[in-house]
Amino acid sequence: RNTPSRTIWPLRTQTNLAMPRTSGANGALLLLATLFLLQAAVPAYGLVRNDGALPRVTLKNNKTPQTLSNLPALKQVVKEDGAVQRLKGGSFLSGLKDTLFPVDTWEMPKFFSMSFMMFMIIYIYTTVRDTKDTLVVSTCGAESITFLKVYGVLPAATMFMVYYSNISNFFSKKALFYVTAAPFIAFYILFAWVLYPNRGWLHPPMPKDLDERWQYPVSLLCNWSYSLFYVVSELWGSVGVSVLFWQLANDIIPVWQAKRFYPLFGQLANIAPICAGQTVAYFAHMSSEGDDSFGLALQYTTMLITAAGACLFGLFHYIQILDERDEKLGRKGDEAAKPKKKKPKMGLVESFKFLVQQKYLAYLCILVVSYGLSINLTEVIWKSMVKKAYTNKKDYQIFMGNYSSMVGAATFVIIFFGSNIVKHLGWTVGALTTPVLMGGLAAPFFAYVLFTDVSNNKKALMNAVWVGCAQNVLSKSIKYALFDPTKEMAYIPLDPESKVKGKAAIDVLAARIGKSGGALVQQAIVIVFGNIINGAGCVAAVFYVTMAGWIYSVFGLARMFEAKIAEGKKASDQEEKDASDRRKNK
Repeated sequence: RNTPSRTIWPLRTQTNLAMPRTSGANGALLLLATLFLLQAAVPAYGLVRNDGALPRVTLKNNKTPQTLSNLPALKQVVKEDGAVQRLKGGSFLSGLKDTLFPVDTWEMPKFFSMSFMMFMIIYIYTTVRDTKDTLVVSTCGAESITFLKVYGVLPAATMFMVYYSNISNFFSKKALFYVTAAPFIAFYILFAWVLYPNRGWLHPPMPKDLDERWQYPVSLLCNWSYSLFYVVSELWGSVGVSVLFWQLANDIIPVWQAKRFYPLFGQLANIAPICAGQTVAYFAHMSSEGDDSFGLALQYTTMLITAAGACLFGLFHYIQILDERDEKLGRKGDEAAKPKKKKPKMGLVESFKFLVQQKYLAYLCILVVSYGLSINLTEVIWKSMVKKAYTNKKDYQIFMGNYSSMVGAATFVIIFFGSNIVKHLGWTVGALTTPVLMGGLAAPFFAYVLFTDVSNNKKALMNAVWVGCAQNVLSKSIKYALFDPTKEMAYIPLDPESKVKGKAAIDVLAARIGKSGGALVQQAIVIVFGNIINGAGCVAAVFYVTMAGWIYSVFGLARMFEAKIAEGKKASDQEEKDASDRRKNK
């Protein structure tokens, strides 16, 4: 389990400009190859070891597997949440392991495979996120991002929802994964080897004597391939993790496993920002030689993105094999064995009505919108100060690459605590932790911006940059450690139709509405106050109103979530009782 973290750190030291240009790409490719071997070797070891000891373990309610009595290493079978039985040892070290890493040996193949799958998705996202900011900010200006999020990303998210809703009616779940993910990887290859090298004649020249009010949107239109890269990368951030990964997790992992697995999934996966951040920082040093060097660095990073995409597809296929094996061996419990009723397919209009009419999904939508709005409000002020502090393109990209690495390292540590919060204190406390801590962490940052002269004092500016950096790092770490797992757990009690179409609408469209809403607020503040820093007081007010609505929605969703879990448990117990009565009558 510790091997991946040891393979990443040497990459951080590869910043010597005297090294050959290909050394960074080769080292990163070697890293991805090593991780790919690990994702096959580690789960395979656990699978062989488990199958040798427990050839046919049946995990069902109130039914102790016969093979367990022959295993001297296991002292007891413990019933958890009335849904399934887990195996526990009686030693102190076993208890410590169960507290820090509550995954049984037979569960490790699926757990590690899912973790490495999330690693690949986040690696791709972190790499393209830092690249898109460099392309757009350096060419069109930082202010153009607010226009691009509202008039580019939001319509694209809507169109993707239409596309995904339609193809989900025609493709199986397995095929749907490939059809959704493959176009993203293909676009990044097209951009690196076709669009960017030919940008000189693909991009029309900027009009002369243009009014300043129209400078940013016109610049985005003239540099349309950069804008398209930004939009596609933003969509991957929502589609990759929320739709591709979590939808698969919700389909193959029952609730009793999710309470232990979901907070830990990001533990190995969030090493990815560390790796990707240092990769971006290394290639930023290469780009200092000129624009053509940036194009070469872009092709190197795209090679890594393509390799990560290939690993992603291989992992998905491998996870399907593991899930089918668990089904045959009865390892998923009664909850997974029960056939689910198929609901009729709905069109786009019916999908919107279905989403609006369900209060449960409405609460989930508010949670996602609230996070997108709140993180966007604080992040834009901070990035505007980072741009003031690091005016050079190379320095800005290096700083953001190191920032991504800090987010990954902090998340790697905090996820251990998040796992125990959900496990011991329950879903409600875990869901409330994110808005409460985000609001608390933002207070010193807003106070520093409001009561110090960051516009004219260089020292005050740098202090504000690092205060904001700490706030953003910890806020995103808490989000990955607690918000994402608790949000995804809330989808599990829903029927398949709500999971597929409701989840696509909420995670893609609602996330974009949150960020685009934040961009609209910032546009209005800039018009009134001249710049976002002067309007920091208004930003703080909107931020804390959003926090209040977020907390209210968590309480409402918690009541409905617990009710659905109790209802499902009651139905399962009744079915088993009826089956027992029928056996007695026979």
